[in-house]
Amino acid sequence: MAAPRVTMEVGNDGVAIITLINPPVNALAIPIVAGLKDKFEEATSRDDVKAIVLTGNGGRFSGGFDINVFQKVHGAGDVSLMPDVSVELVVNLIEDCKKPIVAAVEGLALGGGLELAMGCHARIAAPKTQLGLPELTLGVIPGTQRLPRLVGLSKAIEMMLLSKSITSEEGWKLGLIDAVVTSEELLKVSRLWALDIAARRKPWIRSLHRTDKLGSLSEAREVLKLARLQAKKTAPNMPQHQACLDVIEEGIVHGGYSGVLKCLLLLRAPEFDLYEAKVFKELVMLDTSRGLVHVFFAQRATSKVPNVTDIGLKPRGVRKVAVIGGGLMGSGIATAHILNNIYVVLKEVNSEYLLKGIKTIEANVRGLVTRGKLTQDKANNALKMLKGVLDYSEFKDVDMVIEAVIESVPLKQKIFSELEKACPPHCILATNTSTIDLNIVGEKTSSQDRIIGAHFFSPAHVMPLLEIVRTERTSAQVILDLMTVGKIIKKVPVVVGNCTGFAVNRAFFPYSQSARLLVSLGVDVFRIDSAIRSFGLPIGPFQLLDLAGYGVAAATSKEFDKAFPDRSFQSPLVDLLLKSGRNGKANGKGLYTYEKGSKPKPDPSVLPIIEECRRLSNIMPGGKPISVTEKEIVEMILFPVVNESCRVLEEGIVVRASDLDVASVLGMSFPSYRLDNFFIVYRPRCNSGWFIVVLSSIVTFSKLVWRCGGIVFWADAVGANYVYTSLKKWSQLYGNFFKPSRFLEERATKGIPLSAPVSSSSTSRARL
Repeated sequence: MAAPRVTMEVGNDGVAIITLINPPVNALAIPIVAGLKDKFEEATSRDDVKAIVLTGNGGRFSGGFDINVFQKVHGAGDVSLMPDVSVELVVNLIEDCKKPIVAAVEGLALGGGLELAMGCHARIAAPKTQLGLPELTLGVIPGTQRLPRLVGLSKAIEMMLLSKSITSEEGWKLGLIDAVVTSEELLKVSRLWALDIAARRKPWIRSLHRTDKLGSLSEAREVLKLARLQAKKTAPNMPQHQACLDVIEEGIVHGGYSGVLKCLLLLRAPEFDLYEAKVFKELVMLDTSRGLVHVFFAQRATSKVPNVTDIGLKPRGVRKVAVIGGGLMGSGIATAHILNNIYVVLKEVNSEYLLKGIKTIEANVRGLVTRGKLTQDKANNALKMLKGVLDYSEFKDVDMVIEAVIESVPLKQKIFSELEKACPPHCILATNTSTIDLNIVGEKTSSQDRIIGAHFFSPAHVMPLLEIVRTERTSAQVILDLMTVGKIIKKVPVVVGNCTGFAVNRAFFPYSQSARLLVSLGVDVFRIDSAIRSFGLPIGPFQLLDLAGYGVAAATSKEFDKAFPDRSFQSPLVDLLLKSGRNGKANGKGLYTYEKGSKPKPDPSVLPIIEECRRLSNIMPGGKPISVTEKEIVEMILFPVVNESCRVLEEGIVVRASDLDVASVLGMSFPSYRLDNFFIVYRPRCNSGWFIVVLSSIVTFSKLVWRCGGIVFWADAVGANYVYTSLKKWSQLYGNFFKPSRFLEERATKGIPLSAPVSSSSTSRARL
């Protein structure tokens, strides 16, 4: 690939065309920033240049700042590697240029790309161009001064705080774009527009100097006040959100240029007198940015699977998918496919269940329309892609089948035997099982090269994670095909190996067990949930138990007890709750009370059941409850998860450690980053199987000092040796449940990060 560069051509009309060239999205890499400075200085000094047009190569303006620079800064710990874009380039060379500059925008102008365009004196865009400032999602602030002056304060705050992009058509209505023209006419119109500005036939507007859309100072402060309250509610202690609003206010009070240059921000210490560019650089060095950038690159890495994506295979088209089972998961899976123009045949055992499944799918689609996520026309077209059936007659030409029935081995084996006969030879045979070994599922078939796990997370049409489970016999072509389908239906596919629980549920099965063990040791149920919520997970293990239902919890616990008897803790709590007639939120009787319109509240009537659980467990030292801090509660619940994650890494269940980070963030709502003493949830998510529905919530906890970024990233930040010594101490006090794994012990004693690659001598199912 050619090196990133910036070119300039001067036409006979006296217009210099400056072009960004850094495929695929013309990211603002360091050579691009340097090249822009050189070309603008040259164009400004040349007598034959009357005006300038800035554009991007390949049908894209710019996707923004090169995030690879963030990695270099984090790795070196040197913030000076960040180039100065906001002042030196955008203000001094573009906005204050003595010659008019017009941005010719096509495809996308995001982040720093949009900031460049807003620094120009006019913006001409092609249709459907995406415009936005998504920097807050990476833990830093965007340019804060120009967007409010072009689109109005309220809309600008919405775009920045929500990282929400708009189209060029909407941008034209708001005043961000001066004209929308066809791609073929983009450069021609931009050249003429620049010449008209030079000849004073069109206004020469410096965005930073405008105030007409800001309203009065009192109005602006009221808008900012409401925005701060909303940000505290939806993103508490996310420093970049409050910093963004502070810098916006600085510009409104003291002028746009002052907003760029100066902002008094209490970021870490009150004596900091920061500039917008310096605020940006300070935020880059915080763990918020480190965690988010890690997850960003980790997510990109999931698309590279050795011996699958690197052997020259091309994905086959999947145009028709059959889904067996129209329950919660099956209907969600079907919805995900029809929303992305894949024809779906939904099969059920009788008309009643089929009608219920179809109605659920229709409700899913209508819900997206109601929330403004889907137009009515697209909803109607999506529902036309669905057909319900009661037999296999429509399966003769399907490209993939996804089985989504209850976790019953005999039932799944029967279905797969029938599918082998009903489906064409090329058809992918997938199961949505969350725990059962795939070799057992396909035991009675002769097509094991086509059998694969497609583990969706509930609700399947919303949640982004798709855990793709392969056996030693699954063909590379089938894996590649399912990865491709996953991307088409807007999922993040993570390929994992085959075992009980696979990667996510396998790593996290100690999560619920350690919580129940703590209860048996005398720790209060509701205190445990509170500590875990404060850590950053959306809900605690016992509220999660209520949501999943006790029947599901009992069934999946048996699977893990059977697979890993040496390190399972068998608590009587769930059985006692079931015997008392409770089944969690499903029947309104759980550890919490559930009233419509209000938050769940601890139910004091369960306390006798908990006491009976402790009596039967009989593991409290000396018959007395143990004394633990909130920090110790979090450690005693999550360090066993780290321990099991180490076994997942050693066995090669995942290709790389960062895959488990992505899966834990997208599947288990594990926090992605923290601010100093605060933990923040990156993407609150839901799960399925034994973790059924996790609700969105963002909370903080002021007594812990670890940074997050996924389970392994977090464990490395805590320190493998600290995790190891803690588990070893607890195993001596409370038994083998806490016994450190061989992998953890080896990494801790040798000082090797848990995320370091596993040696080639280790077992590696995922690398087959």
